[in-house]
Amino acid sequence: MEIKTNAKIRVRLESFNHELLTSACRKISDTVQNSDATKLSVVSLPTDKRIYCVLRSPHVDKDSREHFELRVHKRVIEIYYDPTVEMSELLVNLELPSGVLSRIDLY
Repeated sequence: MEIKTNAKIRVRLESFNHELLTSACRKISDTVQNSDATKLSVVSLPTDKRIYCVLRSPHVDKDSREHFELRVHKRVIEIYYDPTVEMSELLVNLELPSGVLSRIDLY
């Protein structure tokens, strides 16, 4: 009886633009499905929202303020695969759109 142990790769993606992030997730999932992956799951993480408050005038009228917002969209992709396949090299050589930060963890 042959026992197969599955290895796991977790890819964390972050971007300011949610459309770029979605296209990067789609590109990774297409690449993984073309190889021999056992299971693939994409999880959306909560969006970080930072709000900055700035005075409009430096000297007078302290009640007049502007608010600026910065959103960071995040996704986690977990890939379970057979260890005989070189999945890590496939993911490292994959070209993602610029503006998407990726971190690959092997388990």
